[in-house]
Amino acid sequence: MSADLPLEEPARRVTGSTSTARGANNWENSFRLWDTYFAVVWLATLVFVLGANHPGWPVRLTSAALLLPLVPVYVGRGRVLLQNDPPDEHRSLHYLLTTLALFLPSAVLVGETRLMTFALIPQCFMTLRLRWALAAVTVINIVPVAGWAVLWWPSDHEVFFNVMFALVTLVFSVAFGSWVIKVMDQSQERADLIAELDASHLELARLSTAHGVLAERERMAREIHDTLAQGFTSLLMLTQAVEAELAHDLPQARRHLSLMSETARQNLAEARALVAGGAPADLEGAPLPDALRRLATRNEATLTITGHVRPLPPGPEVVALRTCQEALANARKHAGDGAPVAIDLTYENEGITLSVRDEGSGFDMGAVRSGYGLAGLSARATEAGGTVRIHSTPGKGTTVKVTLPLRSFQ
Repeated sequence: MSADLPLEEPARRVTGSTSTARGANNWENSFRLWDTYFAVVWLATLVFVLGANHPGWPVRLTSAALLLPLVPVYVGRGRVLLQNDPPDEHRSLHYLLTTLALFLPSAVLVGETRLMTFALIPQCFMTLRLRWALAAVTVINIVPVAGWAVLWWPSDHEVFFNVMFALVTLVFSVAFGSWVIKVMDQSQERADLIAELDASHLELARLSTAHGVLAERERMAREIHDTLAQGFTSLLMLTQAVEAELAHDLPQARRHLSLMSETARQNLAEARALVAGGAPADLEGAPLPDALRRLATRNEATLTITGHVRPLPPGPEVVALRTCQEALANARKHAGDGAPVAIDLTYENEGITLSVRDEGSGFDMGAVRSGYGLAGLSARATEAGGTVRIHSTPGKGTTVKVTLPLRSFQ
């Protein structure tokens, strides 16, 4: 009789929280190979049993009859257990005990039945914990040889040959099965680590999205503050001026009404630009100096431009315009009525510098200030790679100066 050799354990599914449909399909395909392998081993064992020279036909038919229920037992119970990850150990023990109850008597009656160990040993390692798997493998390798020797009393040579092969296959099964289980445990640990990594990636993506939302909200708040809010502030101040001028200075009141109309149109244009995500209305089709001239006219400020005027990327022009709008709004609110305001735009080789200076009441730089304006102005310049310097002295006015290097926008 030929010696029994254990079979490599079929690939086992490693599942985790990140299992995909493709991975499940790969496992299903690999399990079909295992089904085919089990059927081939079972059919070959049946052929070997029926074709054996010893014992007689009645015994061989009995042995074959004991092998026949292995197929429905495997299909009805074993296959489901093998597909579970991890398998139900209690149900697995019942399944393997039923299988051994059919296999062991058949293997004792006809030695060729031991070919079925090729299909049984891997199932032990696939469904049981290591200690139970080792016990089952020992029974599968030793009991058939011992029972066969006691029942048929073969020659000493045959007993020695079969016992030695049973021991060798037992040692190999234990060593190889233990190694396979360790590999599977490591694979499961890696799968768990991958699942944790994927979960971390999802959390990072969520936080990144949340940060993006907050950054966009911050940007929109800054844009609204620097455009619509400042425009409404201008309208309010111009309305107050008109109310005071209607009784004694109609020409000035009419001029302020004209400014109110222009400011309202400009606010409407800014609102449309914000919705469309385009450039500021003042910069729509116009260079920065022209936009600053219109802004200075609306705010009754003077504008001085020095250096070589040249086209600039949109980035520094937007930052410069928004800085000027914020500085003018602060001058209107805090400098005092009639305080002169001067805007200086300087073109340099490495960038541009914008300065807005008022001769109003100023403020104490060391005092705690609330509000969004100056903080938003500083944040905008920092994002553009520029710097902002604010200098103010009580009673001596305020200067806001922003420097924007053009290399930050290349």
